[in-house]
Amino acid sequence: MVTVTKVCQSCNRELHGRTDKKFCNDYCRNTHHNQLNSYGNNYMRTITHILRKNRRILANFLQARKITKVPLSKLHGKGFAFKYATHSHANKKGKLYYFCYEYGYVKLKSEYVIIVREKWEKEY
Repeated sequence: MVTVTKVCQSCNRELHGRTDKKFCNDYCRNTHHNQLNSYGNNYMRTITHILRKNRRILANFLQARKITKVPLSKLHGKGFAFKYATHSHANKKGKLYYFCYEYGYVKLKSEYVIIVREKWEKEY
């Protein structure tokens, strides 16, 4: 009879205990799964960072006002990434507003944007 020695999938140490055991401890299990998901997690972390930065920029321009008009160049100067938004909304006139969480903007024909804060009600 041949005995097969099982090893941890993370650190390659010999395993003892249950026959279906894959990892020697929680640290190795977490490390293994974090490595498997690292690309997806890093991608999501990068996008979340960009969205939060966009939100912060819009919030700083709007401050306590309900609406403000800002030159596009100022948003570019602060590092605003126009490619990223959480959602969009078309108003009654058909203008499309792009939002980063509750702060949104609409591009005007001139070199300006209008920044607004979305009104929302609790959905629960």
